[in-house]
Amino acid sequence: MRNSHGCKVVFSLIKEKIQGHYIEVLQNKGEILLTQIDVNQLNQAKANVTLTQELLTKAIEKANSDPILAQEAIKQASNEISSALTAVTQVQKTSQTESAEF
Repeated sequence: MRNSHGCKVVFSLIKEKIQGHYIEVLQNKGEILLTQIDVNQLNQAKANVTLTQELLTKAIEKANSDPILAQEAIKQASNEISSALTAVTQVQKTSQTESAEF
């Protein structure tokens, strides 16, 4: 495959959504690498991060007026960060890579 400048395209990336997962096909000099990524877990991690932002904003706003509420928001934010990290780590560990001849 060649681009508009006539240079050989070495890498091409194709994403197909299949039952909540993305299959990435990476073509590199005759090899195809398939990687299965759990999009649902990534969306969960994203939701955890969004909630963390909201909780930290609450903690900042209440830091002077209600320090007990601020501390609770910080604690919850910490738990959400842990959950997000766990989800992302799980996706990294369970991603399956297979090599096949093209």
